[in-house]
Amino acid sequence: MSKFLLAIDQGTTSSRAILFRPDLSIAAVGQQEFAQHFPASGWVEHEPEDLLRTTIETCREAMTTGGVSAKDIAAIGITNQRETTVVWDRTTGKSIHRAIVWQDRRTASRCEELKKGGCEKTVAARTGLLLDPYFSATKLAWILDHVPGARARAERGELAFGTVDCFILWHLTGGTVHATDATNASRTMLFDIHRGAWDDELLKLFDVPRSVLPEVRDCAGDYGTTTANLFSGAIAVRGIAGDQQAATVGQACFNPGMMKSTYGTGCFALLNTGSNPVTSQNRLLTTIAYQLGGKRTYALEGSIFIAGAAVQWLRDGLGIVKNASETGPLAEAADENQDVYLVPAFVGLGAPHWNSEVRGAVFGLTRNSGPKEMARAALESVCYQTADLLEAMQADWPQANGASTVLRVDGGMVASDWTMQRLADILAAPVDRPVVKETTAMGAAYLAGLGAGVLPPPEQFGDNWRLERRFTPQMDTATRQRKLGGWKKSVRSLLGGA
Repeated sequence: MSKFLLAIDQGTTSSRAILFRPDLSIAAVGQQEFAQHFPASGWVEHEPEDLLRTTIETCREAMTTGGVSAKDIAAIGITNQRETTVVWDRTTGKSIHRAIVWQDRRTASRCEELKKGGCEKTVAARTGLLLDPYFSATKLAWILDHVPGARARAERGELAFGTVDCFILWHLTGGTVHATDATNASRTMLFDIHRGAWDDELLKLFDVPRSVLPEVRDCAGDYGTTTANLFSGAIAVRGIAGDQQAATVGQACFNPGMMKSTYGTGCFALLNTGSNPVTSQNRLLTTIAYQLGGKRTYALEGSIFIAGAAVQWLRDGLGIVKNASETGPLAEAADENQDVYLVPAFVGLGAPHWNSEVRGAVFGLTRNSGPKEMARAALESVCYQTADLLEAMQADWPQANGASTVLRVDGGMVASDWTMQRLADILAAPVDRPVVKETTAMGAAYLAGLGAGVLPPPEQFGDNWRLERRFTPQMDTATRQRKLGGWKKSVRSLLGGA
């Protein structure tokens, strides 16, 4: 490959653009945070125009820092926060409501109504998902029902719906391409993951008109070109995948049984199950890991709503730290005789509990508990939640059992050696941290390069994965079991109280 690749990583709290050199090393990074909006308890919103603006500006920043122009870039790849829902006017491109973020729980009562109506079995069978406000379908219906005139406009074909990748692509291409990829489509609760198509019965169930839906394409392929005015020249867009699937690709988890976990705002673990979707008996999700050449590869997924966001809460909510990097040293200095548990159900609990009504709590506080113990509880909560996911995956997918289990990790939290060592201790399994920690962006860049025909097929790309450090379990069995027992007791108490 003689040209650069530009990865757009549009996340929950910031937008980033990473410029990759022809050898896939990082040449430049642009990043901007944007405002979070919380109009009511359990509601989370973004301004779609903030997402778009910061995306374009960070792309320009990365290109300027890297000293490249549009002609030097082979293709753009997009990866994005999934499930977040945007509806916009097809003529003006303006959103008709703030984006409803994946964390948002406002449609919990609607999901409960559908569950009581006996709809969850059909939804799960076709989408691999559970009836939960986490996904896009009920968010989309809420916007159509609560913005005056929106439903009628949608029926007339005046409005477009998309996840964030779709909204960004629309604007990058000047409104000429209304498309998404199979991984993002699989998170809407409107897409049949077995047939690879929008499902008419689900559209009727959620009262969503087909006219608002985008076309669904492979993760690597032709998504049009940017308008010349954005980056002083047109650039091809050749890859799209939701952030967790992009990280799966970036971690080179191409073989059945391989597992990755991304620690960002939330935590998301995906286990590659190959060409056959595995139906979970433990309230995990069945999802599309990636689709290449029209062929779908599936995964089991466990979704944790709050991971890095717990550290943000320590910083912004409690003022315990000024910087996230302070939490590891604080946790290491905490009193080991205190077992303080934070169950960070700030917006409910995800897998395997799926309770949208429960809220966060701290257990085991004493007069001696302080910032050190709270920091350790916040970091350990991520480890305990990952253990819950791994336990469920091992029950659903026997190949994930035993000493052969190795977790490949990425995301902002993996920079903390203390957190990764504690994760290995709690899981009783090795944790592998790669040399390139920007695996989500790497996955988007690889898909773009594959779609542009300048990078090799997956099996050859996988040979380039490199280990930076392996964390092996050091905690004795008795301590691990005691700590896990305390966590499970805390979760049971919280769920029982709810």
